[in-house]
Amino acid sequence: MEVSSTQYTGSIDEKINGVIRLTRWREHVPFTIPLTLAGGLLAVEASQTMVDWRLFAVIIANILAMAFAFMINDVEDAPDDALNPKKKLHNVISAGILTRREGWIVTWATFGISLVLYGISGIWTLILGGITLALCYLYSAHPFRLKARPITDVVSHALMLSGLLVMTGYFAYNANPQNAWFVIIAAILFSAYGQFYNQIDDYEVDKEAGLKNTVVLLGKTPTLILSYASLIGALVCMGIAITQGIFPAWLGTILLIGIITTIIFPWELDMRGNPASDGGNVQRPALLVANLVTLTWLASSMGFLIIG
Repeated sequence: MEVSSTQYTGSIDEKINGVIRLTRWREHVPFTIPLTLAGGLLAVEASQTMVDWRLFAVIIANILAMAFAFMINDVEDAPDDALNPKKKLHNVISAGILTRREGWIVTWATFGISLVLYGISGIWTLILGGITLALCYLYSAHPFRLKARPITDVVSHALMLSGLLVMTGYFAYNANPQNAWFVIIAAILFSAYGQFYNQIDDYEVDKEAGLKNTVVLLGKTPTLILSYASLIGALVCMGIAITQGIFPAWLGTILLIGIITTIIFPWELDMRGNPASDGGNVQRPALLVANLVTLTWLASSMGFLIIG
């Protein structure tokens, strides 16, 4: 289904606003920045080097890569979203603010800028960034649609929205992660837990729609077990990383305060704005803590904050 071209009558300001909305930056910037920072700062710490422009180039590249992923999703899903009154309002293509052609133009422009930024940050960053961008495309684009296939939906989600973000930040400075692999694996497992959580939450709807994702294949209970196993595995990996001393010791104080605050004041909604269940009420405050910790660490690494 193609929305009629006569419906696209927006002004320049509306078009610009539509492009910004198409990136859906609010949904990915809060996790892209801390994950990339964690990777880069771990490498700086291990290499005893200084933070430079490469870290900021990779952060922007990763933000654009995540925007690319969300943009492809909306462009590809526009015909179906146009049939759903609620989804139609949130998709700028199906809402008639941007044409499908305009959507593809800005989507591929975003891809190009991201790839260039990966490239100037180093060969390893270019390779890992290229893999990230490839997964972003394959995840939503027809006929691949990894997000609609069992197992690959979770694996691709966990890699492109988490593990590879940490790796691009790290490999910009150091090609030998050593103990930092525990952090990378923890990030992947945390992301897998998040994907399992979302699929369990959508189980009834997905099953009625005839989707063949992981939760529909395995069933609700086995997927719930996998989600808890992923969460426990992530916490174990982070515990090992901390005991290996790869983080500055003083970060522990900030992290502990953040964790206690998160437990005492859990939020009622999960990341998607739905009523939280099975740990979903700590997703948003956990992201706030992650941003606080990594931004404080960045300020210290750049000499803006003197600790100890």
